[in-house]
Amino acid sequence: MPVYRTRPGALAYGFTLGVLALDCEQPFVPGDVGNASTWPWPVLYREIEGCSVQRLIVEGDRTLEPLVVDAARALAGEGVKAILSNCGFLARFQTAVARAVDVPVGLSALLQVPPVLAMTGGGPVAVVTASASALSTELLDAAGVPRGAAVPVYGMEDNPAFAEPFLSDCGWVDTDALAVAADDLGRRMAAAHPDLRAIVLECAVLPPYAHVFEAAAGVPVHDAVTLGHQLVSGVGHTPPSGTY
Repeated sequence: MPVYRTRPGALAYGFTLGVLALDCEQPFVPGDVGNASTWPWPVLYREIEGCSVQRLIVEGDRTLEPLVVDAARALAGEGVKAILSNCGFLARFQTAVARAVDVPVGLSALLQVPPVLAMTGGGPVAVVTASASALSTELLDAAGVPRGAAVPVYGMEDNPAFAEPFLSDCGWVDTDALAVAADDLGRRMAAAHPDLRAIVLECAVLPPYAHVFEAAAGVPVHDAVTLGHQLVSGVGHTPPSGTY
């Protein structure tokens, strides 16, 4: 076996994916980025202390950048192979974090919008977000979404099944009610855009309902979980095996 060396400050070893997490108390169900059972490999979570829903989403607080960068550096220092986040609004700090660490970084499912536009011949590609009013042009720019692209944005903030657990931290989530909301929104998006080609779920608590959106709208759905798999797929390659 090879010689292994101590990684200063590491409490444990062998983590594949690191996840930056907001400073909040929410129920992260199976399929959610924040639920470790969602992933097929070891995952390490790191809270960004002080990075609340209020400061990040509602206020758009840019002064959070050093906190986000420091948390990402801590994850990289623990040996993770890639870094994801549990909130797509961290897209604002994508470039800063990617420059600060030496592993692949994807802080927002919005990063998938440009390649999905390319793969669909220009869309339309609908974005489902925690708050349509807060999803600014600045955030879309940070994710590389071309201005003027066919990217209709739909928010979940007016639906109590979403807003109460994930914007107000009520402490519980009714997954059946949220699935109904996802079905309704998926159908409305498809009706409003008969030529809809795909959906990107910005919010990292929505992947458990990706199958609902897909069935309701009849188009492929991309989210923070698909982004996590993409990040990890680029590292740890092994020689091919088999016979010829």
